[in-house]
Amino acid sequence: MTSRRPYLIRALYDWVLDNGLTPHLLVAADAPGVDVPRQFVTDDGKITVNVSPGAVRGLSLDNEMIHFSARFSGANYNVVVPPGAVLALYARENGEGMLFGEVETPEEGPAPVATDDGGTEDVSQADNARDDEAKKKRAHLKVVK
Repeated sequence: MTSRRPYLIRALYDWVLDNGLTPHLLVAADAPGVDVPRQFVTDDGKITVNVSPGAVRGLSLDNEMIHFSARFSGANYNVVVPPGAVLALYARENGEGMLFGEVETPEEGPAPVATDDGGTEDVSQADNARDDEAKKKRAHLKVVK
């Protein structure tokens, strides 16, 4: 199943703007795939970025990557952030928003598991086989009047 974080980011971004407030992203700058100006990263490895329409150009909130151009101390910088590296999105004026918690790494493909015949299959196939067996063994309830 895909991550819900990119969907929540887009929804919260729209919500903050619809209420006339200024959206900010709190990003884990040390997460894989993050490209932000390092001189603005805090000692704990985080950076807060104003992502309001007046502060950024070319904002794209995609499922795989968030990217935009912004000015930091007068210099243009192309920022790239995977949605899993976003720790929070909130309104500057009142702090309303959502804290996502820890960095979310992209899911890797299913890992192979050993089968009874000595071969391997994907975890999802093994899970499906187990689910099918469980369905066969489940008790069926009857309506009693």
